[in-house]
Amino acid sequence: MAIREQVQAELGNLPGAEKKIAHAFLANYPSIGLSTIAELAALAGASAPTVLRFVARLGFESYPDFQRRLRADVQAQLMSPLERARSSGPATDNPALKASFASIACNLEATLKAVPESEFEAACELLSDSRSACCFVGGRFTDAVAGYMAAHLRIIRPGVRHFGGQTSTWRDQLLDIRPGDVAVLFDIRRYQSDLVRLSELLAERKARIILITDPWLSPIARSARVVLPCVVEADRTWDSSVTLLALAEALIDRVSRAQATTAGARMQTLEDIHWNRTPGL
Repeated sequence: MAIREQVQAELGNLPGAEKKIAHAFLANYPSIGLSTIAELAALAGASAPTVLRFVARLGFESYPDFQRRLRADVQAQLMSPLERARSSGPATDNPALKASFASIACNLEATLKAVPESEFEAACELLSDSRSACCFVGGRFTDAVAGYMAAHLRIIRPGVRHFGGQTSTWRDQLLDIRPGDVAVLFDIRRYQSDLVRLSELLAERKARIILITDPWLSPIARSARVVLPCVVEADRTWDSSVTLLALAEALIDRVSRAQATTAGARMQTLEDIHWNRTPGL
């Protein structure tokens, strides 16, 4: 588990002063964690001993030990696919298919532990609010999952759309975003600056953002109402998107059940359209 993920998991258990340290760390990740104890304490409005108690609670023997782990997290976050391929080492005797599926199974189990049930339920509640429009967008590889999720929810509830086309058209599509609308953004390492900027514009328009990301957390987390971290590391060249898709399907299923009556009526109407049973069509 990455340090940032550890801090988020511990937030509810921290005493008041240490919680200030945690909030300062998360809001200024990773730079403040790589600064001195005095600087972190001053930013949080706490004392140096409080910082030491905070890192000890996370399981570190000292502040330098905490910083060494943080540097390793940042390095892992920034690794390119080429660097991951070089560091993964030679193939083992384990057949490629078996090894790949074993890695995916581990990621699914780890993601289940990493996503707080309260955050999942909060995301479902936002997605079930049919009074608000809902838009989806992702990055270079994750936009396929965003489009997949939008295609399903469009059938279940009204006001769903996928931000399509070139990134230069995203701002045009912001014209229809209203305060309280929901935006679901997918962004995993290496985080896209255009997606981060889009999240800032969405926040300015008072959209409620659900971020689906990795354990290191996209910078979009600063603007998000709900953050759902998925384990994507697969000990191979490319990160895995299976956990993103699994989480998307879990959200789709939960919202479908929550909107059973209206979803059923919409699905029946769609069936009628497909089979030309709607009068006048």
